[in-house]
Amino acid sequence: MPELERGTVEANGLQFHYLTAGNGPLALCLHGFPDSPWTYRHLLPELARAGFRAVAPFNRGFAPTELPADRHHVHTSTMVADALALNDALGGGEDSVLIAHDWGAVAAWGAAGQAPERWGRCVILNIPPFEIFGENIVTYDQIKRSFYFWYFQLQRVIEGSISANDFEFIDRIWGDWSPGYDASKDLPLVKDCIREPAYLQTALGYYWGQFDPTRFGSPEWAEEQKAAWGYSLEHPTLYLHGTTDGCHGMSHEQVARVPGYCGRGSESELIEGVGHFMLVERPDEINNRVLGFLQRTQNTPRRPIAATT
Repeated sequence: MPELERGTVEANGLQFHYLTAGNGPLALCLHGFPDSPWTYRHLLPELARAGFRAVAPFNRGFAPTELPADRHHVHTSTMVADALALNDALGGGEDSVLIAHDWGAVAAWGAAGQAPERWGRCVILNIPPFEIFGENIVTYDQIKRSFYFWYFQLQRVIEGSISANDFEFIDRIWGDWSPGYDASKDLPLVKDCIREPAYLQTALGYYWGQFDPTRFGSPEWAEEQKAAWGYSLEHPTLYLHGTTDGCHGMSHEQVARVPGYCGRGSESELIEGVGHFMLVERPDEINNRVLGFLQRTQNTPRRPIAATT
């Protein structure tokens, strides 16, 4: 396990704990569920060697970050607000890099779209722009992948079901989302973030906040989500997705379309044989893609583009 420094910062009304390495422009690295900032443990030292101050916070609802008062409803707009507040609290500027995965990717589409002047470049993994996400979420194949959206709505029993047998549910999710990957080093770190009931409840609040079955898919739900993260970006952006991602499926055609939602110099790739947790599945390969993109685009300015949204 790489040696990483620890720190805390006040942002958006909470004390966030984080892992960090290096000095220089901010590279803010956001994780998702069921995950932890330790998934960035291979990338953070490489970002530091490339001249960045790499910071991976424990997200809202993930120990040891301070618990919010509302542990039942974490909306996408809150995720976006957290990312922007962390950028500010950590001294980020227009040269900041935003790197994000899973729920963190949702926050990144919103944070970079709402405040483009606070970021220079983006790297987004596994969750596409809102419009493409919307295309997928209504398909039969994706409904099967996203069964947990609806299973998590069983709010009177779900916390006990997920935590049973030392969070066996989380073991199975990782197995489905990154087939064939040995997650034995990752899973204890993930579980430690949600082992206390109040943290697990807040982590589930991301799903209770977005996928209430009485509202999901309605016109008002779509407009609300679009307002939070339905943006095209001005920034050079790298988008990566894996062919064996068991969480969210993407076709070659869809992955190829992602740069059309991003700024000049953007790139995308559907990587053969890698799953959802690509940062730990094939760290050297993914690190090289990320660092290579940041090197290629270091002098590429932000520029608004014609969007397809």
